[in-house]
Amino acid sequence: MKKLIILFIAFTSFGVSAQTTEFNKQFQELLTKKRAVEYNSRGVDKQHLKDYYGAVADYTKAISLDPNDAAYYNRGISKDELKDHDGAIADYTKAIALDPNKTYAYLNRGNSKRELKDDYGAIADYTKALEINPNYINAYSNRGISKENLEDLNGACIDWRKAAKLGHKNSTKWVRDQCN
Repeated sequence: MKKLIILFIAFTSFGVSAQTTEFNKQFQELLTKKRAVEYNSRGVDKQHLKDYYGAVADYTKAISLDPNDAAYYNRGISKDELKDHDGAIADYTKAIALDPNKTYAYLNRGNSKRELKDDYGAIADYTKALEINPNYINAYSNRGISKENLEDLNGACIDWRKAAKLGHKNSTKWVRDQCN
């Protein structure tokens, strides 16, 4: 009987210890995610203040704690502002890998590609954004700009007409000025 009681106490203690260890692990994961959110929020604040280097540093810290689509996307925006379009494209690509339906990541990646004179790549990204959201005004407008850059004025006018129909003011002007 004595051995049975000792075994019971040992197994019970082990169970409590294992539960405590699991609780501590979950608690630490929660704290890490909370710190990542705080760094991401601080990055957003710095971005609004046009401190893009500081924002990139905070987003990088957030990513090191908890790689997530929002931190990658936000860091991509700051990198774009710093004219690091290749870095921005890499971050938008990671954001898309984590959330394939993130239409604005496709749009911004397309914008970065267009800045690098990769209008074919930009058109592919704008098109993907439109597959996800067929009423995405800026995707039509920007795809039209890339088509115009590739001397496809007819294609540009089709996209600008769609954007104008959805309420994009610049597209309305471009249709009036450039499309028959």
